[in-house]
Amino acid sequence: MDKLHKAMDFCIRHQTVLGYSILSLLTAASEQIFSSVVFKCPCNSGNMLYGSVFLIVPAFILLLLGYMVNAKMWRLLTGSCPPEKRCSCSSWGTCTHYCHMLLQVTARTSVAPLTWVAVALLRASFYECAASGSSLIKKIVCKDKEECHKMLLSIPCNPTLLEKGKEELSIEFLDLQAQSQLIGWFLIAAIMTVALISTCVSRCYSPVSYLQLKFWEIYSQKEQELFETTAKEHATKLAEINIKGFFEATPPTPFQTPSNEDWRKISFLYTFSSQEQYYSMIHKYVNTNRGNSIRFGEGNQNLPVLGFVDEASTAEAGF
Repeated sequence: MDKLHKAMDFCIRHQTVLGYSILSLLTAASEQIFSSVVFKCPCNSGNMLYGSVFLIVPAFILLLLGYMVNAKMWRLLTGSCPPEKRCSCSSWGTCTHYCHMLLQVTARTSVAPLTWVAVALLRASFYECAASGSSLIKKIVCKDKEECHKMLLSIPCNPTLLEKGKEELSIEFLDLQAQSQLIGWFLIAAIMTVALISTCVSRCYSPVSYLQLKFWEIYSQKEQELFETTAKEHATKLAEINIKGFFEATPPTPFQTPSNEDWRKISFLYTFSSQEQYYSMIHKYVNTNRGNSIRFGEGNQNLPVLGFVDEASTAEAGF
């Protein structure tokens, strides 16, 4: 039982890393099944289009799905253009803040698409099919040999043609698989390097110390858990009062619920202020006279290291 608790604690502490790892593994497995069962290079003039579509379009679809299941994306958009107001940024700082949040969302949703592209390049089948129909590859490999063009298009379907056509084909074509795998490894290395550098930079610019940041993460998680529990209880009581009033025709019992303005205030994206120590919008709302103090609107641009604050408060469905 003690080992089970330790395992659960480990999963909770490293849920982001584990989530990305599981997502990457599922994407890689999907690519493996997809390329084995669905992908069939036509071996004609459509090779370039067919191979490129299988390499790029699924990655684009995964990117769109990532946006659709990311709760922070909807937090950015929901209520941003109400009918009574014009859809515009009130200030340059607000626009910058929203763009920064959108960049964070894009970075998170890019995990699955980039995994698809990297795995597909390492397998090389999509790249080989697309490259065999590329006009640039034809010029390099075949020069002006017409027979070579037809053989080049057919090689993805019949690799044995390589042995028969060594005299017709330049040696460059034999390296297509290696080219694809090299591009794949360089892509993986580039992604890991950018991720490491961005993490180091965000940590260096952190407005709080390491242990306070850990405390902040714990607070955000616990606040979200309590919010969900209390919200369910509150909604259940309100539903019971309304159902009882409907069926028994009795006047509703007075029941306090947050106003639209209250909900709007705690739904703002969190902005860190070095002058005051708040850990969330609810924390700030409660300590600024229910958001009526002028201090409620104060804050600096949210730094990358504080991205977890809004993630916890939205209970993100995606990674």
